[in-house]
Amino acid sequence: MLIVTSAGEVYGIILALLFAVAAGLVGSFALMKRMLLASDVISHVALPGIGLALLFGFNPLLGGAATLFLGTFLIWQLQKKTGLATEAMIGVVFAGSLAIGAALTPEEDLVEALFGRFQTLSLFAFLLGVAAVALIIFVILRYKQQLLLGLFSAELAAATSVRLNRLDLFFLLTFSLTVLVGLRFMGALLAGALVIIPATTGRRLTSDVTHFLMVSCGASVLATGLGFLVNRTLLPHASLGPIVVIISAVLFALSLLYRAS
Repeated sequence: MLIVTSAGEVYGIILALLFAVAAGLVGSFALMKRMLLASDVISHVALPGIGLALLFGFNPLLGGAATLFLGTFLIWQLQKKTGLATEAMIGVVFAGSLAIGAALTPEEDLVEALFGRFQTLSLFAFLLGVAAVALIIFVILRYKQQLLLGLFSAELAAATSVRLNRLDLFFLLTFSLTVLVGLRFMGALLAGALVIIPATTGRRLTSDVTHFLMVSCGASVLATGLGFLVNRTLLPHASLGPIVVIISAVLFALSLLYRAS
């Protein structure tokens, strides 16, 4: 059986694997910042934009990007002005976004918007996705030390001229961009899962930061690669996203057995 039938599918597979690397990196820092569950919630903020795009017949990713980044900026502003935790602000925006998105999205498109569908990509879409992933990886690696410093000592970070408010905004935007890249494959409900589960797996297996980042990325890439193989060879009628999430959960369960031994 042929697994890959066109260049567009090759582009889609490569971008999905690159997204997995970005998700592993972002998820690792989200876990350390104790906002890992926010990834699952932030992905839902894209749903109203996807719904509007499907309703008016333009690219769903453009609609999703608009509400995703608008919601992210709103969360950051509310956090600054109210002093409440990021998780609280995300929860408020999430509830409204999910309700509006479900109301606006045409019923026949709702399942795909929520759970995603693997699609072939044009060369332009592939290059755009690669550029987005490269930007995510660059930002995380560029600000790695500042992010770690802000996590472990806000006072020391301030003393060394690290602007924590701006750094939080950069991270939230990078977080949202990661979710946006994953929307095409995983849908609004599951895009955050590849940020959450592999990072948790990595944390179970190592406490060293560098190894943690590597293991999280490896678990994310492995789940995505195996998910594609299972989807094409065993479950061709199923959506890719749920399969990838199931495999991620299995890898996490295996990490628990390894730690227990």
